Amino acid sequence: MNEFPHLQPRGSGWIEVVAGCMFSGKTEELIKRLRRAKIARQRVLVFKPKIDNRYAEESIVSHSELSLPSINIQNINEVYDLVGDAQVVGIDEAQFFSNDLIEVCTTLANSGKRVVVAGLDQDYKGVPFDPMPELMAIAEFVTKPLAICVVCGSPASRTQRKTASGDRVLIGASDSYEARCRQCHYIPGEQEDPALF
Repeated sequence: MNEFPHLQPRGSGWIEVVAGCMFSGKTEELIKRLRRAKIARQRVLVFKPKIDNRYAEESIVSHSELSLPSINIQNINEVYDLVGDAQVVGIDEAQFFSNDLIEVCTTLANSGKRVVVAGLDQDYKGVPFDPMPELMAIAEFVTKPLAICVVCGSPASRTQRKTASGDRVLIGASDSYEARCRQCHYIPGEQEDPALF
């Protein structure tokens, strides 16, 4: 990824995606980029889904407790009415939005805005988490940070659910999830935990 995407010509819009498993630093990276845009005196607006109320109602918050004020929205299309003259638009927990996210991000980028999106690339089963794969395909910049596997210490790219709930969406943090590598990851209720052998 371009180390300094904010140095792109003014008036040129683009999409940046930060995607990975839980505890990989996605929100922290999003906050870092948006804070740099604010330092550059750009107008920044941040959105997150209402469903994500783990740490704060009106802020995006990283697991390391960095935060930035945000606007809660139910539907990604609400962005059109709220974005105004923002030059940089941040969207956190993007996997919780519908596939309309693709069109919204494309429209914003085409209008000259820098769009920075963070979200899970896979669900707890290791299945690509729509709409993130398509968004990654059309983005100019994609960053995929890794976490650390809590079992073996290897680089982790999977989100391990710690309960047997079969729901695809289960809001939680370290109480419900942990990071694991490919070899240590398993699907609760369907597979045995390899860490037990």
